[in-house]
Amino acid sequence: MDVKLFDSELKVMDVLWKKGDLPAKEIAKALTNELGWNVNTTYTLIKRCMKKGAIARSEPGFLCHALIAKSAVQEAETDELINKIYDGSADKLFAALLGRKKLSSEQIEKLKQIVGELE
Repeated sequence: MDVKLFDSELKVMDVLWKKGDLPAKEIAKALTNELGWNVNTTYTLIKRCMKKGAIARSEPGFLCHALIAKSAVQEAETDELINKIYDGSADKLFAALLGRKKLSSEQIEKLKQIVGELE
């Protein structure tokens, strides 16, 4: 994924990922309720996302559609984190995540399953 989205732009995208295609006014309403943003802030961020190719708009009603899947953004952000903070080493990231908190037996089993699928 070549598009770099900032945290505020990801908030706009997250509304679309959760709720599907929406008019801009509905995105603004959701972010006003969730974050206290004013309508103009949301509209500005929608326009930025459109310029970056992350959102397409159609009429009537300024209907917004996400052009980038959440999974693509998650993958790109994870790769960036691994490269920037963990010297490109996924195992260092994994070790850091595991060392931060106590995991339940269910979480440990889920991780074993994920690792097993990679082998």
